[in-house]
Amino acid sequence: MYSPPAYRADDPVFLRALMREWSFATLVSHLDGETLITHLPVLVDEGGTGLGVLSMHMARANPQWRHFEAGAEAVVIFSGPHAYVSVNWYDGQQTFPTWNYGAIHARGPVVLEHDPQALRDLLARTVDTYDKPLGGAWRFEDVDEDKVVPRLGGIVGLRVEIARLDGKLKFNQDKPAADRARVRHALMQHPATADAARFMTRLESGGS
Repeated sequence: MYSPPAYRADDPVFLRALMREWSFATLVSHLDGETLITHLPVLVDEGGTGLGVLSMHMARANPQWRHFEAGAEAVVIFSGPHAYVSVNWYDGQQTFPTWNYGAIHARGPVVLEHDPQALRDLLARTVDTYDKPLGGAWRFEDVDEDKVVPRLGGIVGLRVEIARLDGKLKFNQDKPAADRARVRHALMQHPATADAARFMTRLESGGS
């Protein structure tokens, strides 16, 4: 991913934190002239090579997992807040508009998981991550086995040990502080772009 120095993000701890926040990701593979793409939730863990480990599952009917069975590398793309930036928000207007955005690319080999117990554990972790924080009476553990077993047979698990991690956080870091403040203010006025404004404030405060 092309990233000028002003926008490059290299801290794997910070990038993993962002990947957990932006965890509905895009999985890309390429094999024998064919590119396949799937959108799916991804669990982000420590370990592996030190850059982290990604766990996810897809429908067994999805042909993409066959790419990984044949040895293709995975590229997993995490997308953050983004917004159009008008020149009208800058002090000096002899320049051009741009687009602010955050993106992280994780690459690595894939280990496939077919074992029913391992898949059950993966589904339970996914539910723990996304559903339990919402509350409610439904629990994965209470679902009848005659419904769980077919579901386990219909999915494939994937584990990616990240071999390369590239982060790009393009949020006007190359502009004067006064211009950044005006951009943040303008973006905060609209619900669709307020997340980008808040992320700019987060970066200004050190990114935590």
